[in-house]
Amino acid sequence: MLMLPPLDVLATLSSLALVASITPGPNNAMLAASGANFGLRRSIPHVMGIALGYALMIFLIGLFLGEVFQRSAVLREVLRWAAAGLLVYVAWKIATARGLGTEGAAAKPFSFLQAASFQWINPKGWAMGTAITAQFVNADAALQSALLIALIFVVVILASSACWLLLGRAIGRLLKTSNNLLWFNRAMAATILLCLVLLFVE
Repeated sequence: MLMLPPLDVLATLSSLALVASITPGPNNAMLAASGANFGLRRSIPHVMGIALGYALMIFLIGLFLGEVFQRSAVLREVLRWAAAGLLVYVAWKIATARGLGTEGAAAKPFSFLQAASFQWINPKGWAMGTAITAQFVNADAALQSALLIALIFVVVILASSACWLLLGRAIGRLLKTSNNLLWFNRAMAATILLCLVLLFVE
């Protein structure tokens, strides 16, 4: 049976999860662009990949990996540069997408596996996961508390991702011409590149 922590601890954890997942960042910029270019239904695998991929990662951090990540400067640098390369590529793909059915448009939205895989090379996600699990994993019940944290993140990420996806779809409907959608995509790409800059700010 999953033992719940005190209500104030649960509320604090849920609030941190919400702030972490709903504030602007690479995942949310990509979701907004996907909503604008592909709509809700085709973007569902992207949302599920983020939610379940990050939940699995934070669960394993809580059990095994947090200390390894904290101690290994090499691992942190590898993750940082891998994320940088992927974010540049994604930003370029979004910036050159003019919308569905037009030349230069991205062929398809992120798949479940692509979105889930990105979580594992996101240094900010690792740092946040390490910090949160360090505070909320109970050493006497590590499995249960790590599982609870993962479940909370699944729920919160699904809700916040839906908000960004709906925002993107609404903007996509307003920007009916391919030229306007192109400028929106460029703005989302610039947001992703800004997040990339922040990866290298200590």
